[in-house]
Amino acid sequence: MRDTVAEPVQRPPLRVWLALRDLDSVTLLVLPALLFVVATFIYPFAYGFVLSFEPKAGDWLANYRKFFSDPFLYDTIGATFWLAVPATLINVLVSIPIALRVRRLNRRRVLTTLLVVPITLGTVLIAEGLLFYLGPQGWFNRVLSLVGIGQVRLVHNYTGVMLSLILSGFPFAFLLTLSHLTGIDPSLEQAASTLGANARARFWHILMPLLVQGLAINLCLSFVQTFSVFPSAVLLGAPAGATRVISIAAYQAAYEQYDASMASAIAMIMGFCQLAVVAVILTSRSFWYRGATAGGKG
Repeated sequence: MRDTVAEPVQRPPLRVWLALRDLDSVTLLVLPALLFVVATFIYPFAYGFVLSFEPKAGDWLANYRKFFSDPFLYDTIGATFWLAVPATLINVLVSIPIALRVRRLNRRRVLTTLLVVPITLGTVLIAEGLLFYLGPQGWFNRVLSLVGIGQVRLVHNYTGVMLSLILSGFPFAFLLTLSHLTGIDPSLEQAASTLGANARARFWHILMPLLVQGLAINLCLSFVQTFSVFPSAVLLGAPAGATRVISIAAYQAAYEQYDASMASAIAMIMGFCQLAVVAVILTSRSFWYRGATAGGKG
């Protein structure tokens, strides 16, 4: 009989073996979430990015060249920033003193629930409510007419969109600020108070340095939310005028001009603007921290 030689068993490379060995049941639970992110964010983003370089006519940069050569298109960037930046700063800055006050109340849950009610309504219902109350025939202008003041135009302009962004964005900013504040140990303030620190010194030297990181994340998320404004700009603003934001330009390119490639290019520009602001905020956190610790001096 002929001796049979056993073939060597092929084993995976060492790196692959170590990676597979470290996978456990808890790590495998992340895979569905990872697949969901790929299917709902990464793939659509990659598809839109590629599609933006496939214009109907012209070379591969025709869409971007058209956008930045047409004032009616590139002016939407400035209009969007002019709405998003003030609304973000107002929501985040106002949320700090209110969250500080709510944090010390006994019935915190009741007041928190009342403050976050606008989140359950959505931007469309908030816009319709502002039209009903602040419109030309709304109760606010009717009361002004009855007392002899006359009507005030608060909708179909910049003011209406700003009010909608504040009403819809403040609860979100407030919840984030409150969550970061409640994570700070109250004994730190009590110890500082025992040592003679007043309320201002406790805020600048204890709370603010610990709150800076959370405020940076709050600013990023609030800005991304307000920068993507669409229903408020259409219902309460002037879509062809001062409040023609970049999301309206993308919508018109996609559903009025039926140019998906141009709409994708506008969406990419919109995403780049958001990422640029987020990068600036996150990279400047160390300067905020130094400014917070020095804010109570003098």
